[in-house]
Amino acid sequence: MDLDVFATAHHAEWDRLEVLLKRSRRLTGAEADELVVLYQRTATHLSLIHSQAPDPRIEGRLTQLVARARSTVTGTRKASWRDVTRFLTAGFPAAVYRARHWWVPTAVLSTLLTVVIGWWIGTHPEVQAAIGAPDDLRALTQPGGEYETYYSSHPAASFAAQVWTNNAQAAAMCLVLGAFFGLPVIWILFTNVLNVGVGMGLMSSAGRLDTFLGLILPHGLLELTAVFVAAGTGLKLGWTLIDPGPRSRRDALAEEGRAALGMAIGLALVLFVSGLIEGFVTPSGLPTWARITIGIAAELAFLLYVRVLGGRAVRAGDTGDVAVADRGASLPIAA
Repeated sequence: MDLDVFATAHHAEWDRLEVLLKRSRRLTGAEADELVVLYQRTATHLSLIHSQAPDPRIEGRLTQLVARARSTVTGTRKASWRDVTRFLTAGFPAAVYRARHWWVPTAVLSTLLTVVIGWWIGTHPEVQAAIGAPDDLRALTQPGGEYETYYSSHPAASFAAQVWTNNAQAAAMCLVLGAFFGLPVIWILFTNVLNVGVGMGLMSSAGRLDTFLGLILPHGLLELTAVFVAAGTGLKLGWTLIDPGPRSRRDALAEEGRAALGMAIGLALVLFVSGLIEGFVTPSGLPTWARITIGIAAELAFLLYVRVLGGRAVRAGDTGDVAVADRGASLPIAA
């Protein structure tokens, strides 16, 4: 393509589109039709230049024209309760369901590593001695010790809010930092696994593993699942940078990034539920079996929600990305 010849041939159309955009609020019916036609032509011109004869100056002007024209043609749209309903019944569960090949293995491997760390600490006194002095460890693990009183150390409402905030931040960090090839996500995940494994090992060494599980399972099942989903999605986002598939790297990262942003909002709601359980159920006077049953019920409800609604949405073509009309314009990549 001879860029100079191409620009000369279509320069008048671009100028005309710019004039119409400046008068977009006072267009006649014929001028509105003309604006739509020029918008479509200019978008095609931009695609051709981008793939065959890139020029930053011309691409910059045409990108601006196409964006302005698209906004004028499609108009602006306010979020509504229908968007919220669609997000909760299709977008969010679809994003979680699509990422299951990442977060399910993440959950399995993390759980196994937690058990291994717990076993290693619980069966090796020298490791326990390296963690803390005997008196300090006894203060942690004895009946009425710090592991038990932690969940009732603050009023239930404020404790639930604090836990929710901390966990939501951790999940958001996993999703956002996934863009750095997933490496920070691995560290965040390992830190979480190590904390749980240490608690399990120390309580096990004190012969109180049942108490530990009775304290962590009611809220931990749902909470850890949310963390695993966030970590798996962050790793998926990082892998997208390495292997974007048939999409351009920019389009692939944009699509997966938008889905991850939506997932951060959805997981915040999931972690809100786990925070309520941790604040009100875990330290409650309910029998251990009742508290664990509540935790299992919350976990199964979430998995069923993802499996049924997410699977249905994915089969219908939903990827967890925003609606097509709300996405930015993308350009075809050269063959």
